[in-house]
Amino acid sequence: MNTAAEILRQAHRVVLYDWPDQDVPDALALAGFEVMIHGGPAADDVTRREVVDGKVVSRKVGRPPESADLVYVFRPVEELPRILEDSKRIGAAAIWRQSGLNESGQRDPRGCAPSPDSERWRQQVEGAGLQYVEDAYIADTARQIAASG
Repeated sequence: MNTAAEILRQAHRVVLYDWPDQDVPDALALAGFEVMIHGGPAADDVTRREVVDGKVVSRKVGRPPESADLVYVFRPVEELPRILEDSKRIGAAAIWRQSGLNESGQRDPRGCAPSPDSERWRQQVEGAGLQYVEDAYIADTARQIAASG
């Protein structure tokens, strides 16, 4: 089983389904990842987060991603079937889920503590043949990877 850092290091294109803090898409873009954001219910509610002249900007793409290495999720478990379907369609190898909870169960935009539905997420994601991560804050992991060259 790969660690969170190994899974992210193997990725190039990351699709985000929501996030708890702007730090997530910005850190990924600044670390050199291709970041696509599925931002709404319609298939064309997609933007790309990229670095232009040293600043992170968003650009509307208007079509669903065709491929990705990793899917990042900050959504309720009720959306898991659609997210799994999309993840398999685009060829993702892993799903990185963030609970948004700290160790004491309080809301925390950087929180990655297990939630009551964590086991359901893990079982369904791994049952679909994908790797599952939920124990690391992806923005910090992206910064560590970028800093290590």
